[in-house]
Amino acid sequence: MKIAFLPGDGIGPEITAATRTVLQAADRKHGLGFDFAEIAIGFGALNAQGSTLPEAAFAAARAADALILGPVSHMDYPPREAGGLNPSGELRKRLDLYANIRPARTRAGLPSRTGATFDLVIYRENTEGFYADRCMETGPGELQVTADVTLAMRRITRKASLRIAEAAFAGAMTRRRKVTAVHKGNVLKITDGLFLACCREVAARYPDVAYDELIIDAACAHLVRRPEAFDVIVTTNMFGDILSDLASELSGSLGLAASVNAGDEIAMAQAQHGSAPDIAGRDIANPASLIGSAGMLLEWLGEKRRQPALAAAGTEIMAALDRVVADAGTRTSDLGGQLGTRAFAERVAAAVLD
Repeated sequence: MKIAFLPGDGIGPEITAATRTVLQAADRKHGLGFDFAEIAIGFGALNAQGSTLPEAAFAAARAADALILGPVSHMDYPPREAGGLNPSGELRKRLDLYANIRPARTRAGLPSRTGATFDLVIYRENTEGFYADRCMETGPGELQVTADVTLAMRRITRKASLRIAEAAFAGAMTRRRKVTAVHKGNVLKITDGLFLACCREVAARYPDVAYDELIIDAACAHLVRRPEAFDVIVTTNMFGDILSDLASELSGSLGLAASVNAGDEIAMAQAQHGSAPDIAGRDIANPASLIGSAGMLLEWLGEKRRQPALAAAGTEIMAALDRVVADAGTRTSDLGGQLGTRAFAERVAAAVLD
């Protein structure tokens, strides 16, 4: 099985190397036969090849069985016409990774920001919405009408809405069987009207799953006040991006926030946080988010390919991560511990092998 690492920018190379250490441990334990490859993207690729995502890099990513994407500094890239593509957005769109699955849960030994104990997961539609780099067939979804007037367009389709709703309800069947659709249908009556109609259509096929709806502003308030009331949240791209960061920080730290971008045939692990160039190269970055994302990726692969050993390895990685984080003495500095990036990864790898 070929797993391709795309290290990215800033702390990306450090946390992808840490994640590789943990995956190597899982491979040794279960004999999974991983074949690791590395694909240059980001500033390194821009300097060498004139693009942050060269076509050869995309072709290599498409040929892999699974991807692990490090953070990228896309806000600092040059314009698109000068080679500054956002690798994350490009890969999500071009590989049709339509489901961004982002869990947020509290952990033993690490208090949540509100004191509440909760375990929820957000299913975020990943290929359209207000995001200007993926709502048009060609060109951006933003326009500069005059020097003082700008426009942004939002694309919501039946196909995308139905399949993210289907993914959310299927996920809920393995959990506590509740789905909340988050929207702004009181203002975005046409686009969120279509999204909600699709969610209701799918809900009708899952009579064993409780279904409700919340306006985005109310959902933010409820997430702070009673996060334990949520099980699965399904929502559109921008709302999911915002809600998932809020939920992860409430659970204890965005540095622990795992995620996977899933399509029908391929998936990509990706940390929720950014590239943190200010701490790059100092061996202090917390790699937990990407390590957890890799665990989710193996679980997804195991289910898709009907390979229980892959799924078991993914579950073991996440359990090992929980055990290491639960001990204040084996955390990284952002969580009050003393371990550096490499040492933390080695502790998690050792816990996998236990």
